Amino acid sequence: MPRPAVVYGLVATDFEGIELDLHRHAKGQIMLVQRGALSCEVEGGLWVVPPGSAVWIPGGALHSVRIAGAIEGYNAFVASSIGLRMPVTCCAVAVSPLLRELLVRSSQLPLLYDEGGANSRLIDVLADELAVAEIENLHLPMPIDPRLRRIGAKMLERPGERGTLGSWAKHAGMSERTLERRIGEQTGMSFGRWRQQLAVVLAVKWLAGGASIQKVAADLGYESVPSFVTMFRKALGTSPGRYMAERHSSRN
Repeated sequence: MPRPAVVYGLVATDFEGIELDLHRHAKGQIMLVQRGALSCEVEGGLWVVPPGSAVWIPGGALHSVRIAGAIEGYNAFVASSIGLRMPVTCCAVAVSPLLRELLVRSSQLPLLYDEGGANSRLIDVLADELAVAEIENLHLPMPIDPRLRRIGAKMLERPGERGTLGSWAKHAGMSERTLERRIGEQTGMSFGRWRQQLAVVLAVKWLAGGASIQKVAADLGYESVPSFVTMFRKALGTSPGRYMAERHSSRN
């Protein structure tokens, strides 16, 4: 569209198992989730977006999107020509009440809205608010080594199978020291920290889908709910229950 920004609402009651395969856009993309959750894989990482958050995908970035279940939110494509000062890499961002209302109001504009007046000023304010949005820690960096990616795929498929560093190294066909070194080189994290971040990302996704804290803890292989809550609190600064309550309250 020959406009610097295109914004529209997303309402779907049954997107179970729907995945948009790898693709890219000329404009940058921001997807706000108000209900439900989606996951987005971009070159170099996996992001999970719960209610009250959004994912920013820079223009030209190759990415895929997966939606499970009902979802509501807003989707915006924004051109760099409006001077949007967003990161050059993908990131999850917290959505302030003002940013949410700007997306709602912008979605009501005609696709070919008149430029040079109030509509353009609205888009400029939207860009300003996007630029100051707080980045959230909902990112799982993905290694490029095929052996490490197989480990990541198996962990995502069966996160409850904790395993030891030695067992995962054997699964990848490398020594423990090599596994630790390559994970650090390609993700910027130790193996233990990377595995914990995978658990955080999955926990947020499942909690947003309505799973109980008890079920999430069990599915991630934790022996007790308190140990899971402690891990979650250390990673995101609050308990799972409070985290999701804050996300749901941001919709009101």
